[in-house]
Amino acid sequence: MTNEDAFQWSSAGISVVGKIRTINEDAFADLPDTGLWVVADGMGGHDAGDFASQAIVESLKQIGPQRRLSAFIDEVEDRLLRVNQALVEEADKREEPTTIGSTVVAILAVQNYCACLWAGDSRAYRLRDGLMQPVSQDHSQVEEMIEQGLLLREDAESHPAANVITRAVGAAEELFVDVKLVELQDGDRFLLCSDGLYKEVSEPEIAQHMQRGSCQDICNDLVALALERGSRDNVTVVAIDFNKVK
Repeated sequence: MTNEDAFQWSSAGISVVGKIRTINEDAFADLPDTGLWVVADGMGGHDAGDFASQAIVESLKQIGPQRRLSAFIDEVEDRLLRVNQALVEEADKREEPTTIGSTVVAILAVQNYCACLWAGDSRAYRLRDGLMQPVSQDHSQVEEMIEQGLLLREDAESHPAANVITRAVGAAEELFVDVKLVELQDGDRFLLCSDGLYKEVSEPEIAQHMQRGSCQDICNDLVALALERGSRDNVTVVAIDFNKVK
C-alpha cells in the first residue's frame, strides 16, 4: 500500500489458541489497504471474551481508507464507544452477572503519521534505528503500582495482581481510550501483541526478533517461541513495516 506522502507499508498477523486454552479469545485485523491494524484480547470466558474481541474487530473492519488522521482517530474511537455500550448491555442481559470485555490496541496510518490507540494491556512496540521502545502503556494494576513507586518493573509479572487490568472495552459504562501520535520515519517497524506473547517471551527477546526477517517471519517466529514455552494464554502478533518510497 502506498499513500500520498510517499510512504509504503507491509504487514502480517497471526493468532493461535496456545497450549492450555480451548478457545481463542483473541482477534486481530491486518488491513494494509485501510492503514489499520488491531489486536483485541477478550475476557469473560467462552461466549463472552471471544464475542467481545470479535465485536471490536468486526466493527473496525468496516472503516474505509481515511484522508485525515484526526478523522480516522475519531471514527475508531466512536466505534469503540459503541461496541463498549453494546457489550455492557449484552452483559446486563445475561442470567449470571458477568463482564463481556476485551482489551484493544490499534495502529492507524495516514500519510507520514500514525496513531496508536489502546485500552488494556495488549501492547504496541516500535523498532527504530535498532532500538525497540513501547508505544502503549498498560492499563493495569501493576503498571499503576510501578508508576507510584510501589513495585519494581522486574517484579511485576510475579505479582498477585499481574493479570488485573484497569481498563477495557466493555468493562464499564464509560470507556477512555489513550491515543499517541507518531511521526513515521523510514524503516519504522511496529509490533502489536496480546499479553499471551509477552508472558512467555521477554521484551529483549521480542526486540531481537523484530530486527530480523519479514513481518511474516517475525509473527511466525515469536508465536513459535511462545508455543515452545507452553503458551498459557492465546497468542496474537501483528507486525507492520513503514518505508519511504525510493
